[in-house]
Amino acid sequence: MPTTDRTAGGRRNIDALLRRSPLQPVFRARAARRLAVLAYHGVDDPAAFRAQMERLARTARPVGPDEVARAAEHRRPLPARSVLVTFDDGDRTVLTEALPVLARLGIPAAAYVITDLIGTDQPYWWTEAAHLVRHGARAEPLHGLGPTAAVRRLKDLADPERRRALAELRTTATRQAPRQRQLSRADLHTLADAGVAIGSHTASHPCLDRCADADLDAQLLGAHERLARWMGRPPTTFAYPNGNYDPRADRVLRTLGYRTGFLFDHRHAELAPAHRLRISRLRVNSHTGRDRFDTILSGLHPAVHRLRGGR
Repeated sequence: MPTTDRTAGGRRNIDALLRRSPLQPVFRARAARRLAVLAYHGVDDPAAFRAQMERLARTARPVGPDEVARAAEHRRPLPARSVLVTFDDGDRTVLTEALPVLARLGIPAAAYVITDLIGTDQPYWWTEAAHLVRHGARAEPLHGLGPTAAVRRLKDLADPERRRALAELRTTATRQAPRQRQLSRADLHTLADAGVAIGSHTASHPCLDRCADADLDAQLLGAHERLARWMGRPPTTFAYPNGNYDPRADRVLRTLGYRTGFLFDHRHAELAPAHRLRISRLRVNSHTGRDRFDTILSGLHPAVHRLRGGR
């Protein structure tokens, strides 16, 4: 059996053991008094995603970002078992795969988009970087690193250095990254008209805590102004790229009138979040298996993840 298959099988066995653990009912009862904000990206397994959403429709109380904002602003807790579905980056599968399911089940959601990519065929910078490294690209800060480690290192660099390293990768790779069709402005309206709130995920998705003041302001203001112009109203919900919170961004977002801001920290949130621009989210994928999905919703998986030193 290949190593990757054995690893995946081991993880499935652990997920099954966790779901059947005597701790699971305890965590599930506690989770009923917490807000679960699910942080997806694309939908690469439509059947599994449909099963996940059908489960939420049966057992949870789906809410939208405006309901979360009102609960935070008025300090009035949301109903028990509230869950908010979110998508980062604006992958087209949110439109083609997720939206039909969400609309059929009446589940509200939020999609956080990278405005520089709207209407283009540019790949995400991190998928581009991984592709370039796989095809022989070199950059001094990434010496000796494979694709995954190189992307992790790029996220840790000061943003000007990240951009220089990307430029170097592009000039040294034997093959450029394939193009990737992104959402259009019309697609954003289709999503919004069907109950998916369109939020900001910055202009180009840098890690904000690695940006200089002027660059941070430009990322937030540029994305905000574009979305306000495209949608006919300013966005009021935001997701931090890579989940990297920055107090400077918090101040700018408050000035711009944002009502909610979301992390990527694999934790439950409060039913009336005390820090409305720093709300926790749970990491999940469309291909997350049933056992792990259950323990993510209960909070048992996040707790074990933290005990193992996960971020």
